[in-house]
Amino acid sequence: MKVRGIKRGQNIEVSEQLNNIPDGTEIIIDVKFIADTIAEPQLLLTDSEKTS
Repeated sequence: MKVRGIKRGQNIEVSEQLNNIPDGTEIIIDVKFIADTIAEPQLLLTDSEKTS
């Protein structure tokens, strides 16, 4: 599963609903930079981005 988010301080704000993951579940996040500066964030991933 891939989701898009924005780092704010020490938090990552996820831009999509994660209804299939119960609260309190431990997860592992693989962080990749999209760009040095994001002028206008894209909120949702396309289906092809989610499966790549």
